[in-house]
Amino acid sequence: MTVHTYDAQLAVGAPRPLPDEVALDGVEEFLSTFCTTTVVLHEPAAVDHHTAEGRPWRNWLSGDGARAARLPAPGTMPAATSATSADQEPDAAAASARGTAHELVLALYCRIPLDSPKLDGDRRLFDQLVGWDPER
Repeated sequence: MTVHTYDAQLAVGAPRPLPDEVALDGVEEFLSTFCTTTVVLHEPAAVDHHTAEGRPWRNWLSGDGARAARLPAPGTMPAATSATSADQEPDAAAASARGTAHELVLALYCRIPLDSPKLDGDRRLFDQLVGWDPER
């Protein structure tokens, strides 16, 4: 619904920033719905999503698929997780995106360029998450 409201505003030439809570819910929905799978996506990696509003998430990609969860605090991981590979710190991410929740949700749903939020690390991971199609 969040993105469709933006689409309607864009169609009439007056797109407005999404309210913070609506945009945060949109980011969480994308990460928990579109980026959770048991299909192998990539070699093991962690991808972080940080919003200016302060609610970070992490995607864990592995041979078992992908899962997402909200991080309890910046730079920390939930107790039930482990390192993404033997040579990485448990809280190290292969890539991260930083921006407002508005920017992140619109970039994840391909409404604005993916590099509108600040991207660090392996850009291919974001391309893969955004382009993943469960029908393939």
